[in-house]
Amino acid sequence: MTDTNRPAEAAAETTARDTAETPGVRAERVTRSLVRDVALPGGTGTLALVTLDNGLDHTKPNTLGPQGLTELAQVLRRQQERAAAGEIVAVAVTGKPYVLAAGADLLGVGAVTRREEALELGRLGHAAYELLHTMGVPTFAFVGGIALGGGLELALNCDFRTVSSDVGALGLPEVSLGLVPGWGGSYLVPHLVGIEKAVDVLLTRPAANKPFKAAEALDLGLVDAMFDPADFLERSIAWAEQVVRGEVSVPRREPDPEPVWDAVLGATRQRLDAVVAGSRPAPYRALELLAGARTWTRAEAFAAEDEALADLIMTDEMRASVYAFQLVSGGKKPAGAPSSDLARPVTRVGIVGAGLMAAQIALLVSQRLGVPVIMRDLDDERVAKGLGFVRSTVDKLVGRGRMTPEVAARVTASVRGTTEITDLAGCDLVIEAVTEVMDLKKRVFAELEGIVSPDTILATNTSALSVTEMASALQHPERVVGIHFFNPVAQMPLVEVVQAGRTGDEALATAFAVTKKLRKTAVLVADRPGFVVNRLLVLVMGKVVEAVENGTPVEVADRALAPLGFPMPTFELFDLVGPAVGLHVLTSLREDLGDRFPRSPGLEKLVADGTRVVLDAPAPGLPKPVDPAIQDAFGPALEAGETGRLGTAVLDAEGVLDAVLTALSVEVGHMLDEGVVAAPQQIDLCMILGAGWGFHTGGITPYLDRTGYSERVLGRRLLPDGVANVPGNVA
Repeated sequence: MTDTNRPAEAAAETTARDTAETPGVRAERVTRSLVRDVALPGGTGTLALVTLDNGLDHTKPNTLGPQGLTELAQVLRRQQERAAAGEIVAVAVTGKPYVLAAGADLLGVGAVTRREEALELGRLGHAAYELLHTMGVPTFAFVGGIALGGGLELALNCDFRTVSSDVGALGLPEVSLGLVPGWGGSYLVPHLVGIEKAVDVLLTRPAANKPFKAAEALDLGLVDAMFDPADFLERSIAWAEQVVRGEVSVPRREPDPEPVWDAVLGATRQRLDAVVAGSRPAPYRALELLAGARTWTRAEAFAAEDEALADLIMTDEMRASVYAFQLVSGGKKPAGAPSSDLARPVTRVGIVGAGLMAAQIALLVSQRLGVPVIMRDLDDERVAKGLGFVRSTVDKLVGRGRMTPEVAARVTASVRGTTEITDLAGCDLVIEAVTEVMDLKKRVFAELEGIVSPDTILATNTSALSVTEMASALQHPERVVGIHFFNPVAQMPLVEVVQAGRTGDEALATAFAVTKKLRKTAVLVADRPGFVVNRLLVLVMGKVVEAVENGTPVEVADRALAPLGFPMPTFELFDLVGPAVGLHVLTSLREDLGDRFPRSPGLEKLVADGTRVVLDAPAPGLPKPVDPAIQDAFGPALEAGETGRLGTAVLDAEGVLDAVLTALSVEVGHMLDEGVVAAPQQIDLCMILGAGWGFHTGGITPYLDRTGYSERVLGRRLLPDGVANVPGNVA
């Protein structure tokens, strides 16, 4: 292999560096396109290998902005000239170790202020990538690391693709970020893998935040060959030579017939209408591009992508998505956490309780911390049930290939149960996860304090109760901290770390250190009722139920929040958390915070009778509709505008939404005044990671700002204009 120094590439690098460092110009972390010639091992000729590299390690992946794309285009044009002159027989693009490219430079996209600028960004990417299609010699992508968004589209624009078997993230997540695959993906994917699989790539997987692994991408047809990482580049080059020589052929599928195309897209639109309900434009624009891809020429399709990308870049949903993306990325360094040097070593963990939450926590701790865990409950039956959950879950993970038998054996052996609280004496950290009853939790801590070491940290998994009161009678309340997990523990990425009135820095630091090792995002919250997620989520549910109490039909109330694009309708959320749990938290918050959290006799009746509140989903993946029969628990439905049972006008769907957003504005204002969190950004991070609110919402504060609720209700914006919206875009 020999390096080649070419004037065009050198000039591009100098120009890009100068622009990036010019005062007043937003700095782009420029991804360079570095070229070297590779003599093909079989003597076929020379392959020009273009390596994308931003000069940083894999924790700062390559991204593609205007300067990097301009340089890539210049480099590829030079290779096109060389191909025409017979100097090279193939061109390949690869990346630095572990990374091809993580997509477009989202911070740069979020800084665009004019539609013309947004349109040019799409055209710039297409112009560079199209050179891979018109090179004149075969082009290859050697995908040795993550390839997301524009990174995968770069590979798709090549004629052939190889992938390293250890690559864990290939995909087109643009729709989840308020965009569409705008550099060829919307057109190339359906022609490469078929329309049904294309819907999965462009819409289904992004909604689930689930990129493809290398083997999945190979099975799907996104890549053509997979090699071991140990000699990935060498084998890819050898395979490329076989393709160039005609010794290996890669068949391409015929386009799907029109009836298949139309049937798939028709069903997809119905699903979008049921799940997304028009709450954001990106999925619908992606669907339009997929529909057009059947008959459009390549040029027509790419022009349509440019227009769609330009429109979407100038939406508030896209800006909120970038804001959310930054929050989640920055959440790995939690605000307000004490120095990690203060954290105490944790070599053994105790769990008080063996119910569902306790067993889930025990399993997670065993897996991620790799330390012995002991669960304690009152009788052998409860303990056996908790251990049974751990074993059955581990067996399922092994059966799905997500855990090796060796790890499974270690995990199950490291989790044991007991009915003796004295068996927790040797633990460095004890987490109580018993029933949400204050007196019970206080008794647990009192017992523990007389048993454990003076250095042991005591934590509570309470979802709403006061940690300060829980620790009030202890001799050493400074050792008590809240570590609030969310259900299901394995999947939910958020942990609220609760600082009680007398929580010490050592306990707090230990909680953050443990959370980090558990691979969760921690947010520091003050010890106020409901903390962040439950306080706001239960308020939403309470206001919807209050409308039903007053006479709004349950089906109208259930659909009222569809414009927000929440993960599920309100009564399905009640079903998920359990109506009894929801009622308990609602009652608790009402006692602590007053009438802003309404009482619901109808919900009390449903819980007392054990009535299920939703019907089965009409199809997998679709929302579960509310059971109209539960109307009886609340009283008959009334007409909108009538005086209801609570003495106010019966609300229609728009009125319910208004009531919810008004209540959220009031509550967010109270939470910030109380210092529940340090800033609105922590509220948004909690709602995204703990309540599953979509990136397009940005959490809650961007939505309240851009719809004007924060200014109408609170008299002020919660975030500066332009942080999570197009500047000046306010209702």
